[in-house]
Amino acid sequence: MTPQLKNLLIILGAIAVILIFIIMFFGSNSSLRLAIKRLLEGGSAEPLQSGPVQRRAAPQREEDEQKSTSEPIVVMATLVRKCDDRRRVIESSGQEHIEDEFYELHFVTRKGKKLRIECSPEAYTKVPFNQQGSLTYKRNTLVKFKYYEDTVFN
Repeated sequence: MTPQLKNLLIILGAIAVILIFIIMFFGSNSSLRLAIKRLLEGGSAEPLQSGPVQRRAAPQREEDEQKSTSEPIVVMATLVRKCDDRRRVIESSGQEHIEDEFYELHFVTRKGKKLRIECSPEAYTKVPFNQQGSLTYKRNTLVKFKYYEDTVFN
């Protein structure tokens, strides 16, 4: 074996060892990396498992993403929460007015999907709690809510 070939094999071996080291410590599925992360975060390091790493399911968001189509969407839903954000301004003359009004209704569909729908102040006050009805909305904005006794338009 010539010295040049011997040096080439040593260099290739060193590169292979470095690549394995990088994969072990910096790979996204690396159990060693996850154990070190848990140890640094203050938790106890669990023994390393041989085999594939079990990934945890991503935590489900509180509200699912709503469709943003240009067509109205109609679903059966129940109002569970009302949220508003208003800024009251009082002038030095004593005159009061409200700026930056924002009204939002939170509905739950029959399938359990949570919807956050913007609405007008009138619709905000008229839509009753815990009343199931036909909700029509377009791009997260209320069009109408029809229930047994009445129909509320935005």
